[in-house]
Amino acid sequence: MDQLLALRVFARIAETGAFSKAADSMNIPRPTVTKLVQDLERHLGAKLLQRTTRQVSVTPEGAAYYERATRLIAELDDMDESATRARAQPRGRIRVDVGSVLANMILIPALPGFRARHPELHVDLGVSDRPLDLIGEGVDCVIRGGELADTSMVARRIADLDWVTCASPVYLGARGTPRHPLELVASEPASGDKTRVPGHAIAGYFSSLTGRAFPLEFRKGEEHLLVQGQPVVAVNESTAHLSALLAGAGIGQTFKFAVAPHLAAGHLRTVLGEWTRPRHPLHLVYPSSRHLSAKTRVFADWVAEVFAPFDDR
Repeated sequence: MDQLLALRVFARIAETGAFSKAADSMNIPRPTVTKLVQDLERHLGAKLLQRTTRQVSVTPEGAAYYERATRLIAELDDMDESATRARAQPRGRIRVDVGSVLANMILIPALPGFRARHPELHVDLGVSDRPLDLIGEGVDCVIRGGELADTSMVARRIADLDWVTCASPVYLGARGTPRHPLELVASEPASGDKTRVPGHAIAGYFSSLTGRAFPLEFRKGEEHLLVQGQPVVAVNESTAHLSALLAGAGIGQTFKFAVAPHLAAGHLRTVLGEWTRPRHPLHLVYPSSRHLSAKTRVFADWVAEVFAPFDDR
């Protein structure tokens, strides 16, 4: 039995909660993963994992063993990196996840420069706006925006992004240009008047978790408004949201860097420009329980360089 490999396999199963996820993330055949765990339990004379048809859980003995195993694995990784750092480039694969518009407009165009700097380090880039389980899906780090609720993660702030409220000239020509955020919402008729004034169409963005559209947010001086409006089109992916605005689906809010070329070309126009929205913080996030490897460290430093020109702070 390769005890070190068995330790790593057991730790990954404990983190992901599944033999199959551990096998896929480590690129090891599933039967091999099963055998390594069986051999390790036989060697120790203790049951580390409780397996059912639906899930895998860690036994009390397994929990104690996992805590010491992860410390040992981290120490071994540190030893390896210390011995090779001076003479070798980081190598292997790094799995990263990033939102669509950030990937297509910022990260992917810069990737050839990263590859030239680190030719032995290959990047697997997951492009989506959905929340994910970093440990369960074997992801080394993610780039995510907004306030971070998960305190078990380590977050490195890489930029703050400005928002723009905008719409296409075609839409504004047909529906008019609002002068106040409340004009985006349909107004109730005045007393004795049966006429309901329609609001503007909203090209919205909805949460992949809840399915609800996020409100538009406006600030001016002491005023702070959250406007839900009527999302006639709502998407849950940032590049598609930009496409909806360009197509004239309605008024929406998106990142300034993403719409800058379309504003310059006249394909979109800003509206309610005297109203702002609080900047959107971007973080590089990785699990606090995971050893920060050399490959993650160099990628994090490079990401900070790449996003620096887009930082609106």
